[in-house]
Amino acid sequence: MKKTNVTTLPEINASELDLLKVLWREGALAAREVHTRLGERNSWAYSTTRTVMERMVGKGLVEKKLFHGLNLYEAKISRPAGLARLVRNFADRVLELDPAPVVSLFAEGEALSAEEIRELSRLLEEAKP
Repeated sequence: MKKTNVTTLPEINASELDLLKVLWREGALAAREVHTRLGERNSWAYSTTRTVMERMVGKGLVEKKLFHGLNLYEAKISRPAGLARLVRNFADRVLELDPAPVVSLFAEGEALSAEEIRELSRLLEEAKP
């Protein structure tokens, strides 16, 4: 994955985050596989999953590659980069504070690896005005 600038990263909505979580966890997948992995977390039709994924390709969040006649989708941004965008928006808009205290919550939990926490911190530091 290429280096990401959090300030230029597009907004990530809840549906896109659900799809990204699958791709971050499992790597490149066909749209049908992503739809299956999402299971009952949403009540979308398969066509909705494909439509959202195509929009994410357009936004630069996901990359689509043809592999033996099958379109595979892969996250174009790292998990920490996606989370950095969400953390920054949440800290700015909701909490009206610096993102650092929010990052410390990740450090206390086990949701991210130490390397991911370092990348998240670095991305947020780089994004400071």
